[in-house]
Amino acid sequence: MQASLPPDALPRPDGAALLDAMPLPVMLVGEKNRIRHVNSAAEPFFGMSSQHLEQMHLSDVLASDHPIFLLVEQVRRDGVTIAEHELNLDGPRLHRSGITVQGTLVAEHPDGVLLTFHDSSAARALDRQLTFRSAARSVSGMAAILAHEVKNPLSGIRGAAQLLEGSVSESDRELAVLIRDEADRIRDLVDRMEIFSDKPLERRPVNIHRVLEHVRLLAQKGFAADIRFIEEYDPSLPPVWGNRDQLVQVLLNLVKNAAEAIAGEGRKGEITLGTAYRHGVRLAVPGMEQRVELPLVVSVRDNGAGIPDSIRPHLFEPFLTTKAGGSGLGLALAGKIIGDHGGVIEVNSRPGRTEVLLHLPVVAEGRTHP
Repeated sequence: MQASLPPDALPRPDGAALLDAMPLPVMLVGEKNRIRHVNSAAEPFFGMSSQHLEQMHLSDVLASDHPIFLLVEQVRRDGVTIAEHELNLDGPRLHRSGITVQGTLVAEHPDGVLLTFHDSSAARALDRQLTFRSAARSVSGMAAILAHEVKNPLSGIRGAAQLLEGSVSESDRELAVLIRDEADRIRDLVDRMEIFSDKPLERRPVNIHRVLEHVRLLAQKGFAADIRFIEEYDPSLPPVWGNRDQLVQVLLNLVKNAAEAIAGEGRKGEITLGTAYRHGVRLAVPGMEQRVELPLVVSVRDNGAGIPDSIRPHLFEPFLTTKAGGSGLGLALAGKIIGDHGGVIEVNSRPGRTEVLLHLPVVAEGRTHP
């Protein structure tokens, strides 16, 4: 006699339903690497519907020499679970980097291998954000020292040189002017460093589209006059919780970097400014008890040559620059400002496409704080 289930017992869930409930992309590969099943999370990951994917082979999605094929064969041969980290997935509709792929054998299916895809880009962005903040704190301390130990005596040197200009001979006057000009140059450098100081940040609701429009107009009237701008905005976005002037400073710097990356490439320059609303990123902000959600994404994208691999890990370090005469403080300052807003800044780059993403907090409807 078959034992009856307790009244409160739930029926055993279906395997496909469990896979669909997983937030990670999952793919079941069968004989000859034909795609037998994908879950719901795999559709946006691969940019195709499940019906389309399940009529394809793995080689239709990825190049036949991709390391995933070796992983699948090793799982089948040895019957063990294997993971590969930091893989780049490139296909007709797929461009993702830093992906961890894990494969495990499925005994119920002949030659069946279950692949899971882990995109840790958000975690890497948070790690980089912590690095940016540490670097900014170091520069903040240096700025305070420079302001106190350099700027004050510099004013005396400049004043003395200005007095000498009117009391020395013509030949010596050039030396006095040289002293004054060099003192001004050092003062300007110290002023730029003082931007990194930890001054209280005044924030209020800011319409990010007005900020972007202001930045675009400034760029088109100046350094980006010959570059085409494309706007991809979500008009329904709520206000950003931020400081308008500092957001203008960050975005203007990013657009200027994009324009300089396009210059000299011999191609028609395009800069795309975009906004979107995305869930899933939360960050602890100093002075607030709860974590702040960062659903608003602002993007600046260009079609330049891309960022060299050698400097990508160090992009936001102070004093790092590839420009002649550059100070290397622009991106470091951008990282600090976005960090002060409780946000995250992220950079993705490959030849022909560089995109900077700003993840920012928004103001809830009817409230005056995030």
